[in-house]
Amino acid sequence: MSKAKTASVTRCTLRYYWAVTRRHGGYFALAVISTLGFVGLLTFGNPYVVGLIVDKLAATPPAGEADVLQAYAPYILGLVLINVVGQASSKLQDYSVWKLEILASYDLATSTFDTLSNQSMTFHAARFGGSLVSQTQKFISAYTLLLENLIYAVMPIGLTAVFTLAILALPVPFYVAVLTVLLVVYTVVAWLLFRQILPLNAATARAQNALSGELSDSITNILAVKTYGREAYERQLFNEANHDVLTADSRRMRSSTFRGAVTSFIIVCIMTCMVIFITGGSVWFGISAGTLVMAFTYTNALCMQFNRLNITFAQINRGFGDAAAMTSILEEPTLVSDVEGAPKLAVRAGTIDFEDVGFAYVEGEGEPSTRVFSDLSLHIPAGQRVGLVGRSGSGKTTLTTLLLRLSNLQEGRILIDGQDIADVTQVSLRQQIAYVPQEPLLFHRTVRENIAYGSPEATDEQILEAAAKANALEFIETLPQGFDTITGERGVKLSGGQRQRIAIARAILANDPLLVLDEATSALDSESEKLIQDAMATLMQNRTSIVVAHRLSTVASLDRIIVLNEGRIVEDGTHTELIEAGGEYARLWSRQSGAFLGDS
Repeated sequence: MSKAKTASVTRCTLRYYWAVTRRHGGYFALAVISTLGFVGLLTFGNPYVVGLIVDKLAATPPAGEADVLQAYAPYILGLVLINVVGQASSKLQDYSVWKLEILASYDLATSTFDTLSNQSMTFHAARFGGSLVSQTQKFISAYTLLLENLIYAVMPIGLTAVFTLAILALPVPFYVAVLTVLLVVYTVVAWLLFRQILPLNAATARAQNALSGELSDSITNILAVKTYGREAYERQLFNEANHDVLTADSRRMRSSTFRGAVTSFIIVCIMTCMVIFITGGSVWFGISAGTLVMAFTYTNALCMQFNRLNITFAQINRGFGDAAAMTSILEEPTLVSDVEGAPKLAVRAGTIDFEDVGFAYVEGEGEPSTRVFSDLSLHIPAGQRVGLVGRSGSGKTTLTTLLLRLSNLQEGRILIDGQDIADVTQVSLRQQIAYVPQEPLLFHRTVRENIAYGSPEATDEQILEAAAKANALEFIETLPQGFDTITGERGVKLSGGQRQRIAIARAILANDPLLVLDEATSALDSESEKLIQDAMATLMQNRTSIVVAHRLSTVASLDRIIVLNEGRIVEDGTHTELIEAGGEYARLWSRQSGAFLGDS
């Protein structure tokens, strides 16, 4: 990432963080005020009073022990008051920062989740889920890191510099002039080096995200890794990604070390000026001992604060680097979005029309697109059961994803009961379509929750009935906790056929007017497939249904079969009509001898 692009992303990150901070501005203001009180009182109030005591001691030493408390009582009381208020300010600072972090993290997590969940399937298909999780966590934790460095480091450093120069300006103006020059040099150099390291931090964060993605990909597919004996290969891929992190971290470390050496040299110059001033200030300029004590204490505190600035800048750099990936995602336009004021879809009969549909997958910026459909038109009357068949890559699944509006059309339109799906809300569209994909989509939740996912208000009796219709009840009752059994991540505790039957039960329970089955029986054995087909036959009655299948037995008994080839409709008719025609469908059927439904 170039320096200009890194700077642009950094500005965007600041915009997001400032927006959420301003939303809880009361706590931020409290944090600033308490920091001002804490630094002003404890860092400068104590040395100031001590300096006054030293001057009083030097001018009029107490005559006896009894005079000490009487003479210095106001100073002692002042010190006590300063420390009480200063400590209270410190605790108020901690409370306000903590509260702000909690509220801001909640808001950032919510907005990030909303952005990711509203993005299209094209967006998600191009990214590792593990990387998105990692980037989300880093984006939220980076806010905490930057806020704490601002309140606990940057502000105290700035306040220390301002208070030091302001308090010492009147008694020792020449010393303040030299100190100001050195501080300006320090700030300019530190800022220039800070800007140079920002791209290095962004590169480190990208390498770490890639490492997280590689780890997630390997662990998610651990069964394939083990069954093919590819542990060594996956270890090699992981080590390559891990080495990229090592290289990026090393570059960042070298740059940070150089910055630390340069800024430390300036600190040494400041300390040298202070030692010279303290040593000769009284003799050369007649400065009082109390003033010298204050100058030493303030300058030493200033140097200690600026000495921490190198670590502070390193953490700030890391925070912006960690946030960069998610900031870029938040800045991406949503590929599929509702038009303003879009109404809900109202399904009355369930007629579906594809009119002059054109669609191509865009691989990426500068990459050629893959054309799927050109001028495709298809009318599906209400209640008709339609099968989509064809060779792999012919566009069967793509047609269903376009109907679900998981991607936007580039040409033409899709109508449901005369309503353009691009003009209605996505939620209302998908809530009218029961969808069962080829790969069952199960959550790491109970069987009951997975079946009722599309119908959360369903009763236990309705859930049980749906499971029975999907031929799932028998195996569910044998599970350790029955319907309360946790299915595991992506349903890993269940077999492929069991997962598919859970997904079919979910669709049955949803009872939507439109039905899309994308290879819904592909994971079932012959006996289970016949039972599921019986259940689906009942499910599809009086319901517009689209069934995508490689197994032609799945669609042989449907009202109509559409044969696709390279994004075009090459045949359209019933099973009997297409067999008699002797075309593409007949050739496909002949290759699937037996086809599980010999009497079809």
